[in-house]
Amino acid sequence: MRCDILVAGRCERSDLADNPDLRALIIPWAGLPVSMRELLADFPDLPVHNLHHNAAPAAEIALSLMMAVMKNIVPVDRAFRRHDWRPRYNEEERLLLFEGRTAVVLGYGAIGKRVARACDALGMKVQAIRRRPGDGADHYATYHGVGDLRALLPFADVLFVTLPLTPETEGMLGRVELALLPDRATIVNIARGPIVDQRALFDELTSGRIRAGLDVWYNYPTDEPSRASTDPADLPFHELDNVVMTPHLGGNSDRTEALRIAELADSLNAAATGQTIPNRVDLSRGY
Repeated sequence: MRCDILVAGRCERSDLADNPDLRALIIPWAGLPVSMRELLADFPDLPVHNLHHNAAPAAEIALSLMMAVMKNIVPVDRAFRRHDWRPRYNEEERLLLFEGRTAVVLGYGAIGKRVARACDALGMKVQAIRRRPGDGADHYATYHGVGDLRALLPFADVLFVTLPLTPETEGMLGRVELALLPDRATIVNIARGPIVDQRALFDELTSGRIRAGLDVWYNYPTDEPSRASTDPADLPFHELDNVVMTPHLGGNSDRTEALRIAELADSLNAAATGQTIPNRVDLSRGY
């Protein structure tokens, strides 16, 4: 097989070695699987590009989780299905107002920027942590470097985790970092589970001090039959009422495949016309 552009979610060494004229590899989603990163180490001159077509649905899941957690939607719905009106009169469990609160967005890429824009529209103050702080701000957020993370956490009424999983980001949010969050803070993870230390997160949630909306996990089904009965974590997050759980639905929508095809077409058209293919991956960083 000979081609100029290879579009592949998974590929073998032969797919790359047998195509000496290969100009670029396009991985049709955001991120770089570990196995792919290891394989590409032997092809350092091959440009690799992602598609960010799932930015809109992933950002929407992040916002949906924030709203469900801060408005206590799941426990209230569960009670009201029993015709229990008491949550309406519970002075100790008031619903949390978004306006005036601070959102910290950890990872200010295609998804993080959409989250910031929505939070700004809700009247929240947005602080964004990104690899390159750049000019310091845009219309929706003030920029900070990764080194400012611990200084910002005590102000994070909502912490959105929207950065890729790499050797540098794995375990980035551990016991020390989570303890810095203010009481009643909400952590929303739609990136990858292992960015947040599992035991530290479970212990903080068990204490009742913080809440969480989690779309990404530590264990995943390995085949189709196991999809019906795989524990998403090694610890019983499902027993906690202050957690809203979804099974990695971040990229799921009725238009996801149409968005993927449209963005892939844009990338292929750019290659065909000699323009720069967007979303090049820095292999040294993994995104």
